[in-house]
Amino acid sequence: MPDHAYNWFDGHAHRTVYAGETSSTKKITASIIQGSSIGPASYVITSADLTTTHPDNAMVKYADDTYLIIPASGVHTRATQINNITTWAIRNNLTLNMAKTTEIVIYDSRRKQQHMPPPLPGIARVDSLRVLGVTLTRRLSASDHIRQVVGDCSQSLYALRVLRHYGLTDVCP
Repeated sequence: MPDHAYNWFDGHAHRTVYAGETSSTKKITASIIQGSSIGPASYVITSADLTTTHPDNAMVKYADDTYLIIPASGVHTRATQINNITTWAIRNNLTLNMAKTTEIVIYDSRRKQQHMPPPLPGIARVDSLRVLGVTLTRRLSASDHIRQVVGDCSQSLYALRVLRHYGLTDVCP
């Protein structure tokens, strides 16, 4: 990276000002400023070399989110994949946030016998997962998502009815 571009990213610091008091300034040695438009593009470039260790597994990256998809035939590769991601993060001066790392096991609900692999240490297993704004369940159903969207719309419509009852009009002043 050219020096002038590097210097634009380097040298971030943070301090907090509250109620007339100012904290000491601390240098930020990694990452991109939260909420900046450069963050997602920077992650895409940085994560270009983040790949799976098993050819049947897939890595899906969007903005600053990464999803690892492992088919049932590759369930034995889960720990190796997590170690690979952790090592990659350390090499790139990043940290895998284990508090945000979850596992969902999707299965065919028509089968009587479900084979569930043991959970990986430190990774929470969840029954539903929000992917790009859509909630998916372990049965690969979007019904929870649809229920949430309909509920949100219902609340908004109720709020508009109340506001209209108290004089809100369609005409802007």
